[in-house]
Amino acid sequence: MTARVLIAEDDEKQAELVRRYLEREGHTVVVVGDGRAALEQVRQHPPELLILDVMMPKVDGLDVCRILRRESDLPVLMLTARATEDDLLLGLDLGADDYMTKPYSPRELVARVRTLLRRSQRTTRAADPVLRVGDLHVDPIRHEVRVDGRRVDCTPGEFQLLQAMAAQPGRAFTRDQLLGHLHGFDKYITGRTVDVHVMNLRRKIEPNPRKPVRLLTVYGVGYKLAEVNHHAA
Repeated sequence: MTARVLIAEDDEKQAELVRRYLEREGHTVVVVGDGRAALEQVRQHPPELLILDVMMPKVDGLDVCRILRRESDLPVLMLTARATEDDLLLGLDLGADDYMTKPYSPRELVARVRTLLRRSQRTTRAADPVLRVGDLHVDPIRHEVRVDGRRVDCTPGEFQLLQAMAAQPGRAFTRDQLLGHLHGFDKYITGRTVDVHVMNLRRKIEPNPRKPVRLLTVYGVGYKLAEVNHHAA
């Protein structure tokens, strides 16, 4: 299970150590050094989990947690040098999902991250209709597509095809099967319509449309959405 993890920690050496451990687990890691940058990052490029130091410049971790809890259910693992019971209870009362005191074992932190992500994924599957394939998110309720946190505008036809493939990543769809997902369109559409939608989608979701890594051609069959995204060099 891999995820996009945001580390908000002003101690550069500590942040670098945690980043290396998490990247070994396959996670994509972003590091910021103050609370204001953490809030901006969460809002612009939502991670799957936030590792949040309490003592930070500009906006401290407690205020960051308080603000984020009004906006989202993002899992938060709070780090602090304060080890009193009152400090722990305050962090949990503000909405932190877990709490570790410094100094801590990086291996234990990675294990806690793994547990929080599993818990979050179970909750998401039960309550959240968003289809997630790596860093590609398709939201059928809001009719939104995001790639690495960036919103992508799609036509109704493009959205319907992408939604169908995101629901079954790795499955190869024939053009006829994909045509069956184009509800409410002119009855004279053809397989060429699917090709045009795929070409346009690649321009929007691929790092390099000429060398797709997400929306792949299955020669002799049709198309599929890759189960794991590999960023193009």
